[in-house]
Amino acid sequence: MTTSNVSDGLREFCASLDELSAAAQQAFAAVADAAALEEARVDFTGAKAGKLKAAQQGLGKVDKADKPAAGKKFNEAKAAVEAALEAARVRIHTVDISGVSSTLTGALASFDPTQPGRPFRLGHLHPVTQTIADMKDIMGRLGFTAVEGPEIEDEWHNFEALNIPAIHPARDPLDNFYLATATALAPGSSNRVPGPAAGAAPEKPLLLRSQTSTVQIRVMESTPPPVRIISLGRVYRPDTADATHYPMFHQIEGLLVDRGVTMADLKSVLRLFCQSYFGKDEVHIRFRPSFFPFTEPSVEVDMNWQGGWMEMGGAGMVDPNVLRAVGYDPEEVTGFAFGLGVERVCMRQHGITDIRALYENDVRFLSQF
Repeated sequence: MTTSNVSDGLREFCASLDELSAAAQQAFAAVADAAALEEARVDFTGAKAGKLKAAQQGLGKVDKADKPAAGKKFNEAKAAVEAALEAARVRIHTVDISGVSSTLTGALASFDPTQPGRPFRLGHLHPVTQTIADMKDIMGRLGFTAVEGPEIEDEWHNFEALNIPAIHPARDPLDNFYLATATALAPGSSNRVPGPAAGAAPEKPLLLRSQTSTVQIRVMESTPPPVRIISLGRVYRPDTADATHYPMFHQIEGLLVDRGVTMADLKSVLRLFCQSYFGKDEVHIRFRPSFFPFTEPSVEVDMNWQGGWMEMGGAGMVDPNVLRAVGYDPEEVTGFAFGLGVERVCMRQHGITDIRALYENDVRFLSQF
């Protein structure tokens, strides 16, 4: 276009575009890093407040006859700004790549491929968790189903339903972790506390369960015989921590209730369990007479392994009072129950002499298993 044919509005618009293009090229040429480049990009080409966006709005002030020329000039200015932006991007990217390449070159120069690599340190299960998994697997193959129950219990499930009367020393507050919180338990509920008075039952204290036998009660309350289960989990007793005692430990409880269950069945199951767990063909089990409120007769279970007898836990035939408490007829069904200490088995298997080592979280110790 000739100068004589250019209106004042178009001339002013083109001049502003020339200034914008020059400023953008100068700004993009001066950026030294990606952050500065992004700031300049937003300033000139931002979709909302960029200078190109503002210049495009100036097209509306140009006369209608000059709009084609103004639009062409705007497109030329826009192309120049975008070319400057792209050139800056290539320059910054080249600098970054060259820096990384220099670093990699230095690292490769110092790398000795003849040196052995560093193995990754992989985590694994705690030895107690491994023992529990093995026990579940073995008992599952013997037909027992693993079940779980709450660790906070009421006196009905922890004592009364297990034939442990109120005067029994096992209920002494010094031998249990009673909780300050109490709850009112309605008669007839799954957490019932039978009482002579009609209506709401008196408040009963809660406690951390002292044995996993509580799970057996809960299962029998809701399941008709036959029942064939094991329960594994944490139990709590206020024992002073020493080499063989800890205030929190794990138990595995087994229960089988059906018609015609005898002590011979109990001994067979325990013998098969021990043979499977310890991998010994000749594992001998012996019973020593004992007393537990929830079994009658009751026995202590010992296992002969590595030339000596190891105490495994307690067992016996389920007491008729326990069967009656959950609605079973002791004239129709019988059953056996056993309880073994998980840590005791784990320690014997791995040659651990102090139970506290299992819970000190010493990675040097735990990484051996």
